[in-house]
Amino acid sequence: MTGDQPGAPQTRRGLIGALLDRFGHLIRELSKFATVGGFAFLVDFALFNYLASVQHTPPVVAKTVSTVVAATLAFLGNRFWTWRHRQRSHPAREYALFFFFNGVGLGIAVGCLAVSHYGLGAIWPHVFQTALADNVASFIVGTGLGTLFRFWSYRRFVFVEPGTPPVPGTSHDRESGA
Repeated sequence: MTGDQPGAPQTRRGLIGALLDRFGHLIRELSKFATVGGFAFLVDFALFNYLASVQHTPPVVAKTVSTVVAATLAFLGNRFWTWRHRQRSHPAREYALFFFFNGVGLGIAVGCLAVSHYGLGAIWPHVFQTALADNVASFIVGTGLGTLFRFWSYRRFVFVEPGTPPVPGTSHDRESGA
């Protein structure tokens, strides 16, 4: 025996280390995204409930207004903290794409709220046309599904990875006879 054989603790540490090397950046981005999103969620939740309960704004209008305000805060947090290390493109492009994808996320949340409040609420109004049902449909189901979509789309299209190599042209291959 040479003593060079790895033991179980070294293997586990090596596996965890390899996973952290491979996915550590993703874990850090996801953690920051969750922090920014958590703050935006609190703003969204508080503003929605204020508008719907105190101001008696219709639920879908209240959700739309609260989401636009929260999205503005989320854009600033994600651009200048979560993905500050990423390549910056034209600010108007980032802002437009961010709000486009946020609009899709809003559509997911509002769709869940509308199905619950108006669709199921037409059948069981005492259950689905309540503040609790509106909050569950909007903030748990809708925001959950919308968040998964937003993380993927922001990472993929809005705050792009720097240094992506261009696709090589094929005209060179034709000239060389290859």
